[in-house]
Amino acid sequence: MSGRLLRLVCTAALATQVALLPGAAVAVPEPDGSAEPSVAELLTDLQKLYRDAERATEAYNATEEQLRRKRAEVARLDDQLTRARLALDDSRSAAGRLARRQYQSSSDLSPYLRLLLARDPQHAVDQGHVIDQVARERAGTTARLAGDERRRDELTRKARAALDARITLTERRKKERDDVRRRLADVEEMVASLSAEQLHAVAELERTGTDERQRELEDSGALGEDDGKPTAEGERAVRNAVRQLGKPYQWGAEGPRSYDCSGLTSWAWDRAGTPIPRTSQEQWAKLPRVPLDALRPGDLVVYFPEATHVALYLGDGLVVQAPRPGARVKVSPLAANPVLGAVRPDPHARPLPHYTPPKLPAATPTGGDEGYASAAVPE
Repeated sequence: MSGRLLRLVCTAALATQVALLPGAAVAVPEPDGSAEPSVAELLTDLQKLYRDAERATEAYNATEEQLRRKRAEVARLDDQLTRARLALDDSRSAAGRLARRQYQSSSDLSPYLRLLLARDPQHAVDQGHVIDQVARERAGTTARLAGDERRRDELTRKARAALDARITLTERRKKERDDVRRRLADVEEMVASLSAEQLHAVAELERTGTDERQRELEDSGALGEDDGKPTAEGERAVRNAVRQLGKPYQWGAEGPRSYDCSGLTSWAWDRAGTPIPRTSQEQWAKLPRVPLDALRPGDLVVYFPEATHVALYLGDGLVVQAPRPGARVKVSPLAANPVLGAVRPDPHARPLPHYTPPKLPAATPTGGDEGYASAAVPE
């Protein structure tokens, strides 16, 4: 299906979807004497609320990723500390054995006098070598004991600091989770205040705005000839993402039953054999950037100045994305949101000589990016 034909399908599906929204039965609140906001103002407010919620979601995701790494670090340090304590116990045991051996073989006579008084001078000389060896062993044991104690103390300090950091991250994640919940409640409150006619008008204005941005993008030539072919990993990532069409958006989710925006892109690429950063902001910051006129299927398109949204490029000016709370994974025009730029997870891999795009299912979710239902909150 071509991009233009799919967008026509999107338009029709959007109009039908909005008409059937649960919020359509909710009456508009009584006017308080102030002028009723225009449809454009309603759309601006609603988009801002969604954007705030997604920004908070990506902050939560970033903290969750840091917490995951910190948990692994704490476990690693605990394991190292256990081994260091065992090594210290061994060093102390060796030092104790050496001390007992020295005590049992001690003598008040100097090696010189023992040599003069010995019946067998050669035996005394051999005994002197043994004493020298014991002295060297004692020095080595003492140094090892001191080193093991220093290592134990250093690992104890690091483990305590890592544990404190994990506790701090856990508290921050809880605050960010509560922030997301508050912002989603703001979205739901606004949607519940709109009539069916207002919801339809807002969705229609959003659709026409997307169509206009997409036409401008295509007419500008910014997308190039769009004949790029993916790499083998890119093709797998595309097919992985397409197989998720219709699954629900859930903030903080990274598959396989539900996704948020960066959860979808990171899952698709991870299953393709190329792990990438978890959040949209990390993907934008850490992956190599590519111009839009060099896009190939599998590349990631990043949106908004703060890089708070991301989608996976399908080709033909289309992306697959997990749009926002209440919506489902779907195909959208690339310009569905303000484009920041694009990044490539596999910059050094060679494109395939031949490529057949995956066939989109007949029931491909299409339409605007509206999501007017409450989103489940992860544990």
